[in-house]
Amino acid sequence: MTEAMRAAGIKRPNFTQAELQSLIAFIKSASPVGEQQPLYLLPGRPDQGQRLFVQKGCIECHSVKGRGGQVGGELAQRAVKLSLVQFAAAMWNKAPAMTKEMANRRIPLPQLHAGEMADIVGYLYSVQYFARPGDSRRGQELVASKGCLRCHSVRGKGGNVGPDFERAKELDQPVTVIAAMWNHASGMAEKMREKSVTWPAFTEQEMGDLVAYLQTFGGVRE
Repeated sequence: MTEAMRAAGIKRPNFTQAELQSLIAFIKSASPVGEQQPLYLLPGRPDQGQRLFVQKGCIECHSVKGRGGQVGGELAQRAVKLSLVQFAAAMWNKAPAMTKEMANRRIPLPQLHAGEMADIVGYLYSVQYFARPGDSRRGQELVASKGCLRCHSVRGKGGNVGPDFERAKELDQPVTVIAAMWNHASGMAEKMREKSVTWPAFTEQEMGDLVAYLQTFGGVRE
């Protein structure tokens, strides 16, 4: 599109959220092919989106929670403040600057199909799932004060009923940490009853701190 517009002498337009929504509505209404059945949009997969963010070269210019390049700025805090239409408008409006910078750095322009784009967007939204960022240092204190170390260990210190947090896999995103906690909840409850351990309660902020701490044991996995 960029090359065709340049050849035709058309100046590339920018869009606000409202303008892009209106444009999408017009294109849908002008289409001669009506919707044959309801359209269901599947949410992106954050784990796959994280891998794509690295594989497609996005991390070369953008950072997520401090990891990555600084050319395009931090994306995690921006993403959760944008609707999907605002997200699309921002990508469109910044495309010329992005493609120029990628050409200067000799980074090939990646091609993304709809599923991959949904995965990347899902990843960017998920990394800032908690409204208040967790504090990993407070999370470390909670692991001890809430009794987690009676069953789990950290670097070999603690209980041996559950796995060592340092060796647990796929703890690099809030959603995977929460999924792991949910999936193991029934087994944990049974073991805690056997040991007469009271089920700990967490405030929203405490859970954010705990997840932030558990994330320190995770990383990007190809």
